[in-house]
Amino acid sequence: MPDARYDAVIIGAGHNGLTLAAYLARSGLSVGIFERRHEDGGGANTEEATVPGFWHNLHAQYMEFIDYMPIYKDFELEKLGAQMIKPDAQLGITFADGRPPLVICLPEHMDRTCKSIAQFSKHDAETWRELKSKVMANDRLIATFIYTPMPDGEGGDGGATTRDATLIWSLLGLPATYTFKSPKVIIDELFESDEMRALLYRQSIEWGADLHHGIGLSFIFSVMWLSGIHYLSVGGTHTLFHAMAQAALRAGASLRFNNRVEKVILRDGRAVGVRLQDGSEVEARVVASNADPRQTFVDLVGVENLGQFRKERLAHWHFGPVGVLATPSFALHEAPDYKSARWDPAINKTFYTVVGFETAEQVSDYILQAHGGAVPERPGAGTWVNSLWDSTQAPPGKHVMNGWFFFPNASALTSEQWDEVRATYNDRFLELWGQYAPNMTCKNVIAQKLYVPFDIERKMAMPEGDFFHGHPGGLNTLGGRVYQHRTEFEGLYMCGASSGAGGITAAPGYNAFKIISEDLGLPKIWQKEGRLY
Repeated sequence: MPDARYDAVIIGAGHNGLTLAAYLARSGLSVGIFERRHEDGGGANTEEATVPGFWHNLHAQYMEFIDYMPIYKDFELEKLGAQMIKPDAQLGITFADGRPPLVICLPEHMDRTCKSIAQFSKHDAETWRELKSKVMANDRLIATFIYTPMPDGEGGDGGATTRDATLIWSLLGLPATYTFKSPKVIIDELFESDEMRALLYRQSIEWGADLHHGIGLSFIFSVMWLSGIHYLSVGGTHTLFHAMAQAALRAGASLRFNNRVEKVILRDGRAVGVRLQDGSEVEARVVASNADPRQTFVDLVGVENLGQFRKERLAHWHFGPVGVLATPSFALHEAPDYKSARWDPAINKTFYTVVGFETAEQVSDYILQAHGGAVPERPGAGTWVNSLWDSTQAPPGKHVMNGWFFFPNASALTSEQWDEVRATYNDRFLELWGQYAPNMTCKNVIAQKLYVPFDIERKMAMPEGDFFHGHPGGLNTLGGRVYQHRTEFEGLYMCGASSGAGGITAAPGYNAFKIISEDLGLPKIWQKEGRLY
C-alpha cells in the first residue's frame, strides 16, 4: 500500500510548481508538493547574504511579468503579501567619462525616454518611440507566445511559430526576415548611437536572449517588450513566491519541505507516483516535474526506462552558457552617486543601471567571453539598489545592492578557480564602479559577497547555473517529435523552465495546467473575459 495518495504530485516548489499546484487544487484535485529544500521559490531567493538587516536577492531580481502573469490576478497575490513597486526610471547606462547617462523610463513617460535617447541620436529616439509604442499596443498578443502551450506531435509547431512571428513583425512594421537575424544584428541595423547599442546589448541578455546567435523574436521579447516594465518586489523577490505558496495552500494543496523525491514510479509505462528519500511511496494519477530534463529522466525516471527518443533528446540537450549568471551583493552606507548624474539626476534613482561599459563593443566582448567559457576580463554589471524604493531591504539610512555578472557555465572552472573568483571579482568590480560613482570606495562598503554559477547549481539545482534548465540542440530527433509538457510516459508532465520559459513568468506551470486539464477533462477555469490566454 502507498504511504500517501494524491490526485497530483508536484516535484519541486519552484514558482512554476506552485503555480501548477494552485490551479490544480482550485480545480478540485488533491495535490501534494514535495520540495527537497526547506523553503519554496527556487530562484526567487532572498537572504541576509552579507550582514544581518541587509536583504539580498541572490538570483531573480525584477518582476517584469506582473501585468501578464495570470496567477497574480487569479489568486489575488497582492492580498497575500506580494506587493510591487514600479519605479519611473527603469533602466539606464552611466559612463565613467561623465557624459550624460541614457535613461529609459516607463512606457507612459515616453517623452522623458526619448529626450534622454536624443542626446545621442534623434534617429534612435524616434525609432524607440515608434517600436516601443507598437509593442506595448500589442503586448497582450505578444504575451500569448509565453502563456500558450505549444502543441505536441510530429513536427512540433514550426509552422505555427513562423506564421505567428510573421504577424508580429507585420504589426511592428518590420520585415519578417528579421526572424532569422540575431538581436545584435537587429539592434545595429535599427539604432545608430553607441550608447543606445551598449544599453540594448546588455538588456538583450538580461532575460536570456543570445545577443550574437539568438533569433529575431528574442529581440522583440527581451529588448522591445520587457525593457521598461520592471517591478520591484517589496521585501525581496521571495515575497512573491511565499504568496504563491499561500495561494496553493489556501486552494487545498499540501506542501512538504525537506522531502526529496528519489524516483518516479512507473507501472506499464505510466507514471503512478513517486518514491521519497525516506523510502515512502506516494501514489498519484499525475506526476509533474519542476526539475530539469536531466534530473527528471536520468535521475528520477531512470535511464533503463528511456526509449530512443528521450536518449537522443538528452544527448543533445545543452545547459548554458545563455542564462548563466553570478550575483554580487553589497551592503552600503550610501547609494552610488554617478558622475553622469550632473546631466540627469534620474540615473541615481534608476531601477536597473548598467555600470562598467564605455562602448557597445565592450559589452559585446564581455558577452562573448562569458559564453566562450571565460570569466569576463572587464567586470561590468547590471545593478539594482532596491533600498532606494523599499526601506524594508536595508537598515535605516543604509542601502543594499545586488547585480548580475554573466559568467561561464559552472563546469567551466574548477571549485578552486571559483573560490578565486569569489575572493577577487567583487573587488575588481568595486574598483571599476568607483570610476563611475566616486563615492563607491571600500569605505562605503559594509560587507560584500559573490554568488557564482557553481553555487547556483548546488543550491538551486540549476544545472551549470542555467536558469532556463537548458535547451535542445539542433538535431531534429526522431522525425521532429516534440514534447513540451506531456512526456512519452502517460501521467508524467514537465512544468519547469525547460518546458517553456526561464525567468519569473509562471508560464510553464500555467501552461502545464492547461495540458493536464485537457487530459483529465477538467473545467477550463483559466478562461476569463478579455484574456487572450
